[in-house]
Amino acid sequence: MAYFDGAFDFLGLREWCDSDKASGPVSMADLLAKARGKSDTPWWDIPFPSLDVLNKSCNALGQSRDLTSAVENGFLAVKDGLKFLLDPITQPLSWMLDGALWLFAAIPWFVLVPLILIGVYMASRALGVTVFVGATFILLLFIDHYDASIQTLSIIFVCTVLSVLIGVPVGIAMSKNDGFQRAMIPVLDMLQTLPSFVYLIPLIFLFSVTESKLYGIAIILYAIVPVIRLTDLGIRLVDKEVIEAADAFGMSSRQKLFGVEIPLALPNIMAGVNQTIMMALAMVVIASLVSAPGLGVLVLRGIRNLELGVGLISGFAIVLLAVILDRVSKASLARINTAQNQ
Repeated sequence: MAYFDGAFDFLGLREWCDSDKASGPVSMADLLAKARGKSDTPWWDIPFPSLDVLNKSCNALGQSRDLTSAVENGFLAVKDGLKFLLDPITQPLSWMLDGALWLFAAIPWFVLVPLILIGVYMASRALGVTVFVGATFILLLFIDHYDASIQTLSIIFVCTVLSVLIGVPVGIAMSKNDGFQRAMIPVLDMLQTLPSFVYLIPLIFLFSVTESKLYGIAIILYAIVPVIRLTDLGIRLVDKEVIEAADAFGMSSRQKLFGVEIPLALPNIMAGVNQTIMMALAMVVIASLVSAPGLGVLVLRGIRNLELGVGLISGFAIVLLAVILDRVSKASLARINTAQNQ
């Protein structure tokens, strides 16, 4: 006898429960329990009435596997429509990623590295950070991890730029509309707490693993949340007296946004960009599971083939890239804060 047979009998649902009962083989344990008319399980060991447990007492109720099958079948039913809709929208992302990978690989190291150092110095105005970046690239060249590192950087560059271009306007819209903010917060919470591997599951069904947009979309969805949240927070934290002064000068909403609110919120926005870069770097390693090139491929190779040295050296190279990106973005943020305080 199943645990909750009595409950369904008491509710008068026995006929409904047995309507879909399958005529399959019954185990000896079930036959003995039915003959005794009760379960030997003490009351303190009665399980929670989950789908699988209730199904034993009422065959008309589905099991957990029926729920997962329904979700899968529902997704597969709309897959073709989603693919038809999303393919033309997301195709430029593939072009951008493939173009960035080609461009970064085509430029010789003795040209690209100085260009990167110039860009680092212009962004941070910090000689120490620039020297550190140069020394890191020399080390990566020395250990033959330069090409994989450049591939990883090119992917992060494209995905971070797109995350900022999408995230900042969304954050601004959230700061201007409380209803839109309340609607977006659950979405952002879900994106921020969803395990990184789960991002890849629906995308694998929608796009081919040979398409760059597969891992590009996953990286953007995973990394875009901080820049949206901190843009919203930064604009909301702008001093109300400054807004009132702008209104007193007769500034329009557009003039207030670009002339007052965004400049004052820029430190928060840059902090969001910093976190977006770090999360993009974390996701680009996981995205190697779906053909994303770069250092993640070497880490995956070390795991699959049990090559300890390959995995550890590649992981160390990823740490160096993370330190570079973090130091450069923080130096840029410090420069912005210093300029605003003067």
